[in-house]
Amino acid sequence: MSDVRQQIDELIHHHKVVLFMKGTRSFPQCGFSARAIEIFKRCGVQVKDVNVLADPTMRQGIKDYSNWPTIPQAYIAGQFVGGSDILLEMYESGELQKLLGVETPAAPPATAPRLTVTEAAARAFQAATPDAGPNDVLRLDVSPTFQVDLFFGPTVKDDFVVESAGLRVHVAPGAAARVDGVTIDFVEGPNGAGFRVDNPNEPPKVKTMTVRELKAKLDAGEALHLFDVRTDRERATASIAAARPLDDKALAGLAKDAPIVLHCHHGMRSRSAAERLLQDGFRNVYNLTGGIDAWSAEVDPSVPRY
Repeated sequence: MSDVRQQIDELIHHHKVVLFMKGTRSFPQCGFSARAIEIFKRCGVQVKDVNVLADPTMRQGIKDYSNWPTIPQAYIAGQFVGGSDILLEMYESGELQKLLGVETPAAPPATAPRLTVTEAAARAFQAATPDAGPNDVLRLDVSPTFQVDLFFGPTVKDDFVVESAGLRVHVAPGAAARVDGVTIDFVEGPNGAGFRVDNPNEPPKVKTMTVRELKAKLDAGEALHLFDVRTDRERATASIAAARPLDDKALAGLAKDAPIVLHCHHGMRSRSAAERLLQDGFRNVYNLTGGIDAWSAEVDPSVPRY
């Protein structure tokens, strides 16, 4: 057995809950790792965290050990469970708490969600109705990770049936809270027409900005805060004039809805930093696609590439 496999064996058999993650439980360095830690916190259990970013051998070793390509990875009582999406689904179903041997308060009974269907969306659905099966109904599902699915399918016992714009939409009780307040529209766009679902319950996500979009905004004098998450040495090698180093002092006093753009060398470190800002309550956070390397290649060739 290789050293890394032996190390993993010892970790998962000496600790009830082990999370192989990016960063640490006190400072996760990706949104998925942060979500996994938060789920275990809700369950009130101790977690042995293993920072795969600190050891490339461990990072690849755990992928090979589990035959699972992504990080984070959770083990409970020596058994592989999965990543953050699986943990969230298990938590919401109560399966995770049973596996951990913890009790959680019973969830309040679900209530029928509020739902708005625009007239344009209603016409589009009505036009599609002939393609549905004779016993199919219009269903709306929003997963625990806020993936939306609009489809015709069979009715299910205990469905909520919500009426809007003359349409009857079926929603499973487990998704009702995530659906509450959703608006469904049908819009024309540059790539054609399609349904648009606006969900006020969905947590903020990191948005992307291209270097050309950033250049246009800077030239127009738009109010935004551009931060560089690279090291001092990298900044001395190449920098964007408008960017400031990212630190706690730089963020002090910024409104939570202030437009913030983060960049690094190629966009990976700034993506992780942007995820952390979302966790701190900032809601309007962008990651610069391609980082300063793209800026040098597409906007300002006088900035050295390295």
